Amino acid sequence: MKDSYFMDLALELASLRKGLTHPNPTVGCVVVKDGLVVGQGYHERAGMPHAEVVALQRAGDKARGSTLYVTLEPCTHYGRTPPCTDAIVSAGVKRVVIAVLDSNPLVSGMGAERLRRAGIDVKVGVMEEKARRLNEDFFTYVTQKRPYITLKLAQSLDGCIATKRGDSKWITSREARSLAHKLRAESTAVLVGVNTILKDDPLLTVRAFPWERQPYRIVLDPKLETPIESKVIRDKSSKTIIVYAEVKEEKLKALEEEGVELIKAPLENGFIDLKALMEELYRREVMHILVEGGAFTVGQFVKEGLFDRFFLFLGPVLIGDGVRLGDLGVNFLYEAPRFALRDFIRIGRDVALEYVRCE
Repeated sequence: MKDSYFMDLALELASLRKGLTHPNPTVGCVVVKDGLVVGQGYHERAGMPHAEVVALQRAGDKARGSTLYVTLEPCTHYGRTPPCTDAIVSAGVKRVVIAVLDSNPLVSGMGAERLRRAGIDVKVGVMEEKARRLNEDFFTYVTQKRPYITLKLAQSLDGCIATKRGDSKWITSREARSLAHKLRAESTAVLVGVNTILKDDPLLTVRAFPWERQPYRIVLDPKLETPIESKVIRDKSSKTIIVYAEVKEEKLKALEEEGVELIKAPLENGFIDLKALMEELYRREVMHILVEGGAFTVGQFVKEGLFDRFFLFLGPVLIGDGVRLGDLGVNFLYEAPRFALRDFIRIGRDVALEYVRCE
């Protein structure tokens, strides 16, 4: 019970930085001596000291003979910062409790082993499920070498995401939209198709609460139709990436002058090759993508099997003859993508359903 209590504190610290440490995991650490917390910290962002180093610095001399609780296995290699295992050994820590081992091949199991060889008592697996869920995007990123992908849709009770004239503001309430902004905050990038830009001209930023980092904005725009005057181009609070296939020199030059990052991608059946794009975004250290729409774009990710999590927001309205998710290529039920319900959230008058992919 004592280990669970202190690990829960470490997990709470880690959660404060969710979405701000990409492409690194979010990690929290607590140093305890004689039943009292003598140091604590979290990894603030990539390139800054890791959680263990911050907590040990705050503990000072009290770290000697202490127990260190950390939400992810300490690293053993030089990356943007030195190995955390060296700092733990040098501080004289007596015992280390780790929530979950790191899936990164550069670390996996070696951090715990390094500490054991130094004579430190190591315990692994305290609150592992919660810790694994906290960093599931990082684990996918390092093991599958692609971004973790969250799909998001808001729809009426009868399955419409807009009226037949394209009106979708607003199917859900302000409270539900605040949760949608939290999903943006936890992502490296928000992705939409060009039709969403043409119809809605969204800003695609986090605005429901103060936030230190805006996600990148990715627009799938095969024919370079995004207007120069659109909000994602004019607003400079975050980087905008346009993925295109058809070369239009004048438009490309105009976008470059606005500071837009451009990615030329191959087409697959007339649409951007999503698997090739994910490989490129992985190389650019895009760890977590929130796919917000529209219906065709979300449908393409589902058809390609490129998703890990699905947030469905249900508003208590009926639309009837409206816009629905497009053709998924399902002729028989056994072909239909399957999801497992992970969470059910009541938000005011609305409901948010969190699903994960069934393998």
